[in-house]
Amino acid sequence: MKKVLRSLVVMVLVVGFSNGAAAQLKIGYISTEELIGSMPETEDANNQLQDYQSSLQAQGADYYREYVEKDSIYQADSAKWSPTQRELKRNDLIALVQKVQGWQQTMQQMLQEKSQALIGPIRTKATDAIKATAKENGYTYVLEEAAVLTGPAGDNILPLVKKKLGVGAPKPAAGAAPAKKP
Repeated sequence: MKKVLRSLVVMVLVVGFSNGAAAQLKIGYISTEELIGSMPETEDANNQLQDYQSSLQAQGADYYREYVEKDSIYQADSAKWSPTQRELKRNDLIALVQKVQGWQQTMQQMLQEKSQALIGPIRTKATDAIKATAKENGYTYVLEEAAVLTGPAGDNILPLVKKKLGVGAPKPAAGAAPAKKP
């Protein structure tokens, strides 16, 4: 009888502790991409990235223009050149073709590196704000909204994090009448 009573007490304690632990579990979710997209730093980074991409594309256009010019000269004057000159000029053209073809890949790599340099600190700031908001509001877990297919109900903490970062809805223009509530 004592063993049964002791087992019963142990079961009640285990069930009680597990229910207590489950009651403290607080789950939230957030769309990190939406948060980062709403941060003002992101617009500045995107503008810088567009300017950088434009300058890289201009450089690629210069390489292509140089190739076209040299190819035109080669086509027009190669008959006048000695075989050695033709071979040297043809090798120059081949090198330019390779440069033009390789530029796209080089440009993509440079853009990716620049993007990481610009967006990385913004992503870190967003992640730090998510962690701080979760801690301040007692969230045990915060999940990426897009990655969760199913699970227990949770809270969307995006508004809380936006508030922490000072990112909100656009402010009405000066002199504009405030919106009326229905």
